[in-house]
Amino acid sequence: MIPTITAFENSPDRGQGQARDMRVRWAFEEVGQPYDVRVVSFARLKKAEHRALQPFGQIPTYEEGDLALFESGAIVLHIAETHAGLLPEDANGRARAIMWMFAAVSTIEPPIVEEEMAGYVEADKPWYEARLPIMHDRIRRRLGELSLRLGDADWLDGRFSAGDLMMVMVLRRLNGSDLLAEFPKLSAYVARGEARPAFQRAFAAQLEVFEAASKHK
Repeated sequence: MIPTITAFENSPDRGQGQARDMRVRWAFEEVGQPYDVRVVSFARLKKAEHRALQPFGQIPTYEEGDLALFESGAIVLHIAETHAGLLPEDANGRARAIMWMFAAVSTIEPPIVEEEMAGYVEADKPWYEARLPIMHDRIRRRLGELSLRLGDADWLDGRFSAGDLMMVMVLRRLNGSDLLAEFPKLSAYVARGEARPAFQRAFAAQLEVFEAASKHK
């Protein structure tokens, strides 16, 4: 049975590959697993039918037979555990790859998303300009720690894994910001991830959805 995921009908990132279904698409492409996509409008995200799959009204979701999942990290982990290619074969290596998946979404992503959301909802507030350097310093601290750990290695723990996939996707949220450029090793790390053929296929597939939606406006 071919899994089905949900994605934005018209992604707010305008085809930049930032929506979280991109993480799942990339994982599928890395392991060579075909998948179907059901696009969802912003209005349908809040309907009971979608909330039965994703109680918070977000994307992506994953359906395969009687299994339904939400949260991109959980979905990527499921794909990695059921298909070869994204987790090392040895138990310790697998545990470390999963550790880096958690690090991406629990340690690196929160200050990045905080800064993003502040720009959307607080930019007109009197405290925004004073708060912005504080948020940037939080991001810099985490990026500096990650860069130090990565060092001159291509990937976080030997071969490319699901941990790298999640980390690259989180760091890509800084595209268009000067913050990532301050850490050349991380910029190069992201570029290596984006150069992978599986990433390119996933990016093209997500972009195709955005372009199709744009033509029908």
